[in-house]
Amino acid sequence: MLSQRLAPLRYISRYLSIPRSFIYPLKLVIKNDIWITKMAAEGMIAPFEPQLIRKHQQNSVLQPVISYGLSSYGYDIRLSSAEFRIFRHIPGTVVDPKNFNPENLEQTQLHTDSSGNYFILPAHSYGLGVALEKLEVPANITVICIGKSSYARCGIIANLTPAEAAWRGHLTLEFSNSSSADCRIYANEGVVQLLFLEGEPCATSYDDRKGKYQDQAEVVTLARI
Repeated sequence: MLSQRLAPLRYISRYLSIPRSFIYPLKLVIKNDIWITKMAAEGMIAPFEPQLIRKHQQNSVLQPVISYGLSSYGYDIRLSSAEFRIFRHIPGTVVDPKNFNPENLEQTQLHTDSSGNYFILPAHSYGLGVALEKLEVPANITVICIGKSSYARCGIIANLTPAEAAWRGHLTLEFSNSSSADCRIYANEGVVQLLFLEGEPCATSYDDRKGKYQDQAEVVTLARI
């Protein structure tokens, strides 16, 4: 139904504070699974799963995982096990996005048990991870990254992150634990969903203007100016 197809745009307009009257006349289109599959074959998402994965084979047993892969109007990407960093307070310092001190981010240990590989995000803390998948965004597409309900119900909030037209690389992902309990964030499993929005062709893409976060590697990329 049309109302269902427009629902993600209502979500985006609300959380980005964009008036609906601005979004709808532009004929902003959210792309479906057919288009995502076609573009993934051309290198837009790598590695790519053509269906939503809910279980892994582990020691000859199917184990449930937090879903990742292709959905009807989006793609759920995974958190890389490469690294995860948590903000820590250094007395006498203030975090400055213009002059970021790497010591404010502490690398955290990757744990493993029968449920999988995971990092622990302490209560009321903020952490940065990196996507396992690499993206190559087409020049007429903007990607919006939103949280998954499984984590939201545990108090984990994923920052609403854009990947602009013609951006390439591994997304650095930002998470806040708003709960009063420590929480696991599983590596190599679904962590956020990507929505692909097609609009009018832009005059200057992210690649054209040599964006500062272009070609990010599979590591946490710190704030730059």
